[in-house]
Amino acid sequence: MRENDNELGRREFMKRGARVTAAAAAAAVVGTNTASAAPAEDKKITLADTIPTRVFGRTEAKLPILGYGGAALPEKWGNTLSTEDRVKLVRHAYDSGIRYFDTSISYTYADSQTIIGEALKEVRDNVFITTKVDFWDLSKPDGRITKVDKATVARQIEMNLKELQSDYIDAILIHGTPGVEQMTVEQCMEVQEELVKARDKGLVRFVGFSAHGYFDKALALIDTNEFDLCMLAYGYLPRGSGRMFSSEMAEMRNSCLAKAHELGMGIVAMKVLGAGMLGGFGKKELAELPGAAIRYVLRDERVHMLAIGMRFPAEIDTNIRTFSGDTTYTNEDRALLAGVSAAVLDSENVRKMPVE
Repeated sequence: MRENDNELGRREFMKRGARVTAAAAAAAVVGTNTASAAPAEDKKITLADTIPTRVFGRTEAKLPILGYGGAALPEKWGNTLSTEDRVKLVRHAYDSGIRYFDTSISYTYADSQTIIGEALKEVRDNVFITTKVDFWDLSKPDGRITKVDKATVARQIEMNLKELQSDYIDAILIHGTPGVEQMTVEQCMEVQEELVKARDKGLVRFVGFSAHGYFDKALALIDTNEFDLCMLAYGYLPRGSGRMFSSEMAEMRNSCLAKAHELGMGIVAMKVLGAGMLGGFGKKELAELPGAAIRYVLRDERVHMLAIGMRFPAEIDTNIRTFSGDTTYTNEDRALLAGVSAAVLDSENVRKMPVE
C-alpha cells in the first residue's frame, strides 16, 4: 500500500525520456478519423458501490474517489510481479470498484500503459483513463526546452492510443515532470492548444496538467481557465518528484486548489503517501499510517480523486477498506503522522533532497 518510492535520478530519467521520444517519433501517425469511435460526452460509468464517489469537476463524471496510480506498475520501479500478474493486478483494481486509472507516456518502456491497456480493453468504456504527454530538452542538464515541437504532441497521442488499445483517451495531461517543470507557462499553453485540437477530433475528451511542485506555474495555468482538470502533489508530507517543497510553495499549492475549485476543475491528489514515505512498509506498529495519510487528504472535499500507486492485490484491498470505512481524520491520525513525519524529514535521504 504505497506509491512508487524508487525515484529515478535526473540523468537516468532523461535517458529514459530519450528512448520514449525516439519511439514516439518513429510511431506511425495514422490519419484515421476516430472521432466516431469516441464515446458520447455524457459517457456513464457503472459503479460497484464499494468506494465512495465524488463528481469529478466539470467533467461531470461520477467516479470512486480512489484511483489507480500506474507508476506502481513498472518492474524497473520496484514491482516484482510478472507481466501477467500485473495485468491481473489492474483488473483486480477494476473488479474491486476502481474506475480511474492514471498512466503516462513516460512509463512506456516501463510497461504501465501496455499493462493498463491489456487489463482494461474489455471494459474500456466503463473506466476513466488519464495519460500524459511529455516535453524536455535532453541537451540541457535541467531539461528545459526552448521551443515546443507541436508535431510531437500528435505522435505521443497516437502512441498512447496504441498502447492503451483504445480509440480515445478520457483525459490527456501535460506531464508535470518532464513537462510543466521544464517549460514556461507560454510553452505549456502552446501544448494545450494542440491537445484541444485532439479533443476536437474526438481523440481525447478532457485536457489537463499535473504538477509535483512549481505551483507558481501551475496557478498561472489554472488561471487561464483553459484546462478541465489538474493533478497536484498533495499529502501530509511536502513531497514532489524527487524533491521537497517549502512552506511558501505549499501555500502556493493551496492557492492552486482554491482557484481550481472555484473554476470547477477536476482535482486529483497525487503523492498522498509521500511517494511511499508514509506507506508503513509492513510494520505492525505502522499499520494505520497509510490510512491516516489518506484520511488527511480526504478531509478536503475539493479533491475529487486520490491517485495512489498499488503494487499488490492486498494493497488494493486494504486501501478500499480504508476508503469504504470511517474516513474521519482523528487525533490518533494526527499524532501518528506527526511522529513518523518528523523522523522521515530528519532522515539523511530526505535532508539530501533539494527544496523548492
